Amino acid sequence: MFYKFCSSSSTFLSRLSPPRFLFSTQSNFKTPINPTLLSSNAESVLASILQACNDHTHLPQGKQSHAQAIVSGLAQNGDLGPRVLGMYVRTGSLKDAKNLFYTLQLGCTSAWNWMIRGFTMMGQFNYALLFYLKMLGAGVSPDKYTFPYVVKACCGLKSVKMGKIVHETVNLMGLKEDVFVGSSLIKLYAENGHLSDAQYLFDNIPQKDSVLWNVMLNGYVKNGDSGNAIKIFLEMRHSEIKPNSVTFACVLSVCASEAMLDLGTQLHGIAVSCGLELDSPVANTLLAMYSKCQCLQAARKLFDTSPQSDLVSWNGIISGYVQNGLMGEAEHLFRGMISAGIKPDSITFASFLPCVNELLSLKHCKEIHGYIIRHAVVLDVFLKSALIDIYFKCRDVEMAQKILCQSSSFDTVVCTTMISGYVLNGKNKEALEAFRWLVQERMKPTSVTFSSIFPAFAGLAALNLGKELHGSIIKTKLDEKCHVGSAILDMYAKCGRLDLACRVFNRITEKDAICWNSMITSCSQNGRPGEAINLFRQMGMEGTRYDCVSISGALSACANLPALHYGKEIHGLMIKGPLRSDLYAESSLIDMYAKCGNLNFSRRVFDRMQERNEVSWNSIISAYGNHGDLKECLALFHEMLRNGIQPDHVTFLGIISACGHAGQVDEGIRYYHLMTEEYGIPARMEHYACVADMFGRAGRLDEAFETINSMPFPPDAGVWGTLLGACHIHGNVELAEVASKHLFDLDPLNSGYYVLLANVQAGAGKWRKVLKVRSIMKERGVRKVPGYSWIEVNNATHMFVAADGSHPLTAQIYSVLDSLLLELKKEGYVPQLYLPMHPQLLSKSIDN
Repeated sequence: MFYKFCSSSSTFLSRLSPPRFLFSTQSNFKTPINPTLLSSNAESVLASILQACNDHTHLPQGKQSHAQAIVSGLAQNGDLGPRVLGMYVRTGSLKDAKNLFYTLQLGCTSAWNWMIRGFTMMGQFNYALLFYLKMLGAGVSPDKYTFPYVVKACCGLKSVKMGKIVHETVNLMGLKEDVFVGSSLIKLYAENGHLSDAQYLFDNIPQKDSVLWNVMLNGYVKNGDSGNAIKIFLEMRHSEIKPNSVTFACVLSVCASEAMLDLGTQLHGIAVSCGLELDSPVANTLLAMYSKCQCLQAARKLFDTSPQSDLVSWNGIISGYVQNGLMGEAEHLFRGMISAGIKPDSITFASFLPCVNELLSLKHCKEIHGYIIRHAVVLDVFLKSALIDIYFKCRDVEMAQKILCQSSSFDTVVCTTMISGYVLNGKNKEALEAFRWLVQERMKPTSVTFSSIFPAFAGLAALNLGKELHGSIIKTKLDEKCHVGSAILDMYAKCGRLDLACRVFNRITEKDAICWNSMITSCSQNGRPGEAINLFRQMGMEGTRYDCVSISGALSACANLPALHYGKEIHGLMIKGPLRSDLYAESSLIDMYAKCGNLNFSRRVFDRMQERNEVSWNSIISAYGNHGDLKECLALFHEMLRNGIQPDHVTFLGIISACGHAGQVDEGIRYYHLMTEEYGIPARMEHYACVADMFGRAGRLDEAFETINSMPFPPDAGVWGTLLGACHIHGNVELAEVASKHLFDLDPLNSGYYVLLANVQAGAGKWRKVLKVRSIMKERGVRKVPGYSWIEVNNATHMFVAADGSHPLTAQIYSVLDSLLLELKKEGYVPQLYLPMHPQLLSKSIDN
């Protein structure tokens, strides 16, 4: 039997290289100078002393006892030798254990067991297995005390294959029902994802203790199978075994991760009835459960009533406040923790650092970093990731990279933090390089890694790369998870493929608020406001709670339609719900009312706001600017300054745009210089486009062209499109052709640019050039996209296109239009063609 076992393990052995000392028989033991004569009961006394030596501090006493045994001649006793060996193993002195081992009779099973146990306890799992195999080769039969540590070594090496070979030996020796051996095998299978094997073994052990139940329960929890975890707990409750603190901590962690507040509350009651609610593992897990279920009041009550709060309790309550966005209270608790004499550890700082993210204070971040260094806090993976993340969010990319470079080892968590940090700071190429390096180093990307890299594809407009990664993710079905699917659909939408975004959205089985918000925003921003509003309604009907992003996306869709009555309905929803005082939702409301033509409502919303930030001020300033009220726009700007709110690039964009609409070019230029010189805000692409548009509206086309040429970065299609529109208004053919040349390269399938150029050329009588433009459109397969118009009548939005016959009231509408045209002609109205027509082109109009 043992020969067969060793043969099946030969492949495994070939991968392990034993240390040279493993098979040495030399002893370094020295006889003590002052031997003491022992009484007749010396053996039992020595055995008691050796049994009491349990850690490295007792090693000197253990060695002294060993010396006395040698002097007294008891060392050769077959029973005392393994006891001395056990003492060396328990005190962590494997070198002394090895030296003694080869002086003993190696036919004794307990000696081999102690060596296997020692190597397993020290984490040297491969050596533990080598000793086990050597034991079999020496013809020594293992017992029930051998297998738990052998299986634990297999578990440490994550070798289920080797574990199954050991399991076969266990069955052959009739130990398959032993509770200790069974617990170790179940743990091996469960922790490595072989839950069916674990459950089968568990079901076939007749006498189960609490350890066995907890091992099975913990296996399901670690594999994310909350349903079976709760099922095991309920079965345990109906058995003779009572749950202990480990059981409650385990099942409560399921309630925390799955936000099962009702079940968690019931378990809290059961824990109280069992007298376990004050046990540290149970109390801390309850704290985490209430925090993650957003019941901070219950969590705080539990924390305050705890007779003694330890480090874990403090970490749990601080983390709970951070997770629920209460950064100020979390910071207060952190200071209270230090005042109470509790020294924070790496978990404390990893939980607390997001508070600094909220405040975005680089100085505050460096102070905490300094504290960590001064107090030698262990910089583990989670703390390192938290520090890198905070520096990225404070825009100190260089410092984040320095922390990364200080590490000798990297894992997926740190790499994912780097990827998301690069994306946040607009360094999409660096994010892509970090992801490639992660894959090349054979680190396994997590769902969070995938969620972090897709925005980089969107920023680089790298649709093909995004598709490739999406294809590999589909195989693992990770795209069906909310956060991954949301990132993928957002990438497709930003790359102009809303159809693919919809397909990804429909594949997601359980949609959360982030997923719905991403789809609503994508539809709103890609010219499908009606679909965005329908999605918003569907989101509410399916029971998903709205947040400020949902409201903002829906209001933006209402503004784009425009659909004032939908916007008013959402406003009513806000008043009734918890978002009536949300800054961002109210700012979107201001923007919606302004774009729907109701500036008075915009102002009323602004005036009634209890609190205002720069977003609120920017919304109302832009609202007045878009309505051409430059005077009120500037008055609001100066009022904003008096209230201590610093303007940003959006503020000045609204002011410059207002100046352009009002024809106040010099005033607009003055505010442009105020932005760049006094406030030190660098001009972005949209600012240059706004200045060019301002010059273009005023007919100062040369200055508009100079503005574009002076840009520190290549102009995009929006900037050149602004110049082309101005050339169309003022009939400048030469500049229109220059702008069009760039536009045809940047956006070759946009029919609007071709039509605008053709109209400018036709207005100047350059018919051959008009035909050339039409020919280019045919060659490139450019199709003219029809323009649509919306009108709201009786709280219903109607959409029209030229020569449209799809509306149910088409006949009545055209009848009224004909009547109106007759009346207009009677009053002397003569219709003017939008595009002057050459007689030879009447049948080939560019507008057909």
